[in-house]
Amino acid sequence: MIAKSYESLSLAINALTKEGFTDGFRAEDKRIVARNADNKYLPSELSIVHTFRFEGMTNPQDDSIVFGIEANDGVKGTLVMSYSSKHNQNVDLIKQIPEAD
Repeated sequence: MIAKSYESLSLAINALTKEGFTDGFRAEDKRIVARNADNKYLPSELSIVHTFRFEGMTNPQDDSIVFGIEANDGVKGTLVMSYSSKHNQNVDLIKQIPEAD
């Protein structure tokens, strides 16, 4: 993993995009979906390559993490996990994605 830090979520996503993490992942009920590639994956078919955490300036509910994820078929993208009560991603499924070696 890269030992970098970014001032904002958008800067981290832009940097990951420049590194080839161009798809967007979303955790649904039982699979993680790559939006552009239109592929569905089990957590075991993915690996977390980069992780960047951001804390809300005034509200802990604004905390978020952006992951740089690579699938076993070469698809690379980002997944944003929010700690807000307003998100609708399957956090338990995201937590099952292993980190890259």
